[in-house]
Amino acid sequence: MSFDAVAQQPKLLFLLQGVAAFAAVVSLILLALHRAPPRRRAAALILLAPALPLLTVGLVLPGLRTLALSFTDDGGTWAGFDNYVWMVTDPRALIVLRNTLTWVVLVPSLTTAIGLLYAAAVVRSRFRTLALSLLLMPMAISFVGAGVVWKFVYAYRPAAVEQIGLLNRLVVAFGGEPRQWLVDSPWNVMFLIVAMVWTQAGFAAVLLAGAIRAVPGELSEAARLDGASPRQVFWRITVPSIRPTLLVVALAQAIGTLKAFDIVKTMTGGQFGTDVIAHAMYDQAFRYGETGRGAALAVVLFLLVTPFVAHQVRARRRTG
Repeated sequence: MSFDAVAQQPKLLFLLQGVAAFAAVVSLILLALHRAPPRRRAAALILLAPALPLLTVGLVLPGLRTLALSFTDDGGTWAGFDNYVWMVTDPRALIVLRNTLTWVVLVPSLTTAIGLLYAAAVVRSRFRTLALSLLLMPMAISFVGAGVVWKFVYAYRPAAVEQIGLLNRLVVAFGGEPRQWLVDSPWNVMFLIVAMVWTQAGFAAVLLAGAIRAVPGELSEAARLDGASPRQVFWRITVPSIRPTLLVVALAQAIGTLKAFDIVKTMTGGQFGTDVIAHAMYDQAFRYGETGRGAALAVVLFLLVTPFVAHQVRARRRTG
């Protein structure tokens, strides 16, 4: 198929206009920096100037619009706090909140614990790089891909049929009956959490292995000379020394967990009592047409994420 320059002329014109606008903005920034007084604050404001309108249009205004929608019903009529009352009184909405809390508690805890123990086990090994790479490999898979993989692991077939799911094949091999792992509540929430932990444990292990290697050897050696066992050295010297990294890993996992959508959508679609806020927000707004409830869930999700993000920002400023 040949390229038709005449037919594509409007698109090429838009592209040239975009390039020219970008060049003009960059030129103005460079000129302002050249003429501005040598102050860091002035230079920072000049560099931030082009981003501020984009942030306003792409983030601030939609956020305010979402907040306004959260006080309306599906027809756009003012509904006050009805959507927020629904969130804390409707049984299905309460299940969503309970599941979200379960995810936020278990995923960061399990991911950090597994990453810490794995990092401690391989950090002094000759095959450290290979071992960390193996645990890190699931991060190369998208959450959708991870959901598909684990959906096959939990796949169910009737007892008279050959099982295609790895977990049920093992159960049958040991004389048990196959189960519908993703249907039985509340354990199905735990099985979804396993998929999330599987994808994130490598990230935690890599960061924590680097932090453990950065602990001064003199501290551990002094503890050993005082008669401390390897376990005591680990829990009383190594772990306190890497506490900032542990906190960063746990907070990063908590933020990511609050936004969990792909795994739930891929594995259960939010059915069987497995829904979480990020997925329920999508369903309410785009599947059921309840834009007010979807916006209210989005506002609550924003409020839940904000403290974690604020703590991360403060921690980075203190580190800097």
